Amino acid sequence: MSSIKPLAALLLIAVAGLQGCASQRSETALDEATAKFEAVKDDSDVLRSAPRDVIRAGESLARAERLSSYLGTGADVRHYAYLSQRYSDIAREHSNLVLNQERLAKLELERQRLQLALREAKLASVQQQGKWLEAQIVSLATEQSDRGLVMTLGDVLFDTGHAELKNSASRTVLKLVQFLQLNPKRVVRIEGYTDSTGTPEDNLKLSRDRAQAVADLLIDLGVDEKRIQVEGYGDQYPVEANASERGRAQNRRVEIVFSDEKGKLGAAR
Repeated sequence: MSSIKPLAALLLIAVAGLQGCASQRSETALDEATAKFEAVKDDSDVLRSAPRDVIRAGESLARAERLSSYLGTGADVRHYAYLSQRYSDIAREHSNLVLNQERLAKLELERQRLQLALREAKLASVQQQGKWLEAQIVSLATEQSDRGLVMTLGDVLFDTGHAELKNSASRTVLKLVQFLQLNPKRVVRIEGYTDSTGTPEDNLKLSRDRAQAVADLLIDLGVDEKRIQVEGYGDQYPVEANASERGRAQNRRVEIVFSDEKGKLGAAR
C-alpha cells in the first residue's frame, strides 16, 4: 500500500502538469484571437468591407471565452479561438481586396480623366492649328468672288509649256492639304489657265493638265478625289492683257476655289 500512494501522487502531479500546459495553450490561443479581433473590429475599413466576418470572429471568440471557464474543454477553447482568428484574418483579407479594388477603380477614373484632358488638349491644338491654317489660306487667296474664296498658284510653279509641278509648289500645296484635312466637309475646284500663246486647243489641254497635276498631288497626299473638281479654261478669263510678258505670266495660273464650310461650291465659270 505504501508504494501505491507515491505512484498515485506522481500521476496526480503529471495530470496537473498536463492540464497546466493545456490551460497555458488555451490562454495563448485566446490572447491571440482577442488581439486579432480587437484589431479588425476597431478598423472602419474592415467593418465596412467585411462586417459578417467580423461578427463571426466575435461570436467564436465569445464561445471560446465561455468554454475556458470549464475544465476539460481546452481543445474546444483552442478550436473556437482558431475559428475566431481565421474569421479575423478573412475579414482583413476581404477588406484589403476591396480597398485594392477601390484604388484600382480610382486609378482607372484618373486615367480616364487624363485621357479626356489629353483629347481636349489635342482638340484645342487642332482647332488652333486649323484657325492658323485657315488664316494662311486666306492670306494666300487673291480674291473673294461669287465663285467663293479663290487662291492662285502662279506660273512660277510650272516650267513654261509644261504641266509638271516644281518642287517650290510643295509648301503651298501641303498647307492646302492640311487645311482640307482639318475641314473634311470642304471641297475644292481646281481651275487651270494659260496665256494666249499657242493654239486654243493646246492651251486648253495645258490648262487642264496643270490643274490635274495639282489635283494628283493632293490625292497623293491623302485628299479624297471625290472632294476635288478639275477644270481647264485655256486662255479664257485672263486677269491681265497678254500684250506684255508680265501680263502673260499673270494669266498662266492655277486657281483653287474653296467651297463653304458645308461643302457647297460656287458656280463654275
